[in-house]
Amino acid sequence: MASTNPTRLDVQGREPGGSRSTRRLRRAGLVPGILYGGDGEPITFAVGARELRHALAARGAVLEIAIDGGRPTPAVLKEQQRDPVRGQTVHLDLVRVRLDVAIHASVAIELVGAESAPGVRDGGVLEQITHEVLVEALPTSIPESIAHDVSEMSIGDTLLLESIQAPAGVTLLGDLAETVIATLSPPRLRTEEELELELETALVGEDGATADESAAAEDEGTAAEGGESAE
Repeated sequence: MASTNPTRLDVQGREPGGSRSTRRLRRAGLVPGILYGGDGEPITFAVGARELRHALAARGAVLEIAIDGGRPTPAVLKEQQRDPVRGQTVHLDLVRVRLDVAIHASVAIELVGAESAPGVRDGGVLEQITHEVLVEALPTSIPESIAHDVSEMSIGDTLLLESIQAPAGVTLLGDLAETVIATLSPPRLRTEEELELELETALVGEDGATADESAAAEDEGTAAEGGESAE
């Protein structure tokens, strides 16, 4: 579903700085970024991390960027860098767009109805190969995701991009007849090694000893008892 009302995001203009200044921004709860493209010059800015999360979670791909309370400029997210450990956004690149000119964007493919698919109910494995596709559309027509119903897939079926129905005003790009979105494969047969491992695991006692080790320990105990009786 596309959004017709871009989300406003108020940001603060800032002077370009090095790693020390960006660390200070992040400690203050701000995320550094840059806005470029179109007819304007590149502008560096900082935005509150909380406000940014809310804006990126809103529907639609277009953000109305207002720098220091100025006139909003429509833009789309070009790149978002995240902290590899915490997953928080540490920098973002925004690109100016015109709302009347189509752009290219990556959109997620969402598979629905998998639990009802005959192949899945028969024990098959549904694997999504392609999670995002490239589309062309006006900025305000770019959907959050494109859903496709896979409830009719059987074992051995392959879902290609050409079978995906794009929303009105959105054109799928790429090799539609060759791009594999998902496959539904037969149940995977367990190998002899896996079966042996399962058997060994089943034979391990609660104390971590195998059945053979437990039997040996029991024999030693019996022998020891016999020796004490003989004495």
